[in-house]
Amino acid sequence: MKNKIKVFRAMHDLTQEALAQELKVTRQTILAIEKGKYDPSLELAFKIARFFGVSVEEVFIYD
Repeated sequence: MKNKIKVFRAMHDLTQEALAQELKVTRQTILAIEKGKYDPSLELAFKIARFFGVSVEEVFIYD
């Protein structure tokens, strides 16, 4: 699944590590999601969207 996490991180001036700490996951998890190698759980997808103050559909692109 494609996503815009990297774009939202850049808009908020966050590193992968900082976002990972906020979401209580590892930096490797954020990296894998960004690269499309791992699809987050529904709970994590909502956490990410809520953190950035947007809808899940704005962060993740279902193809």
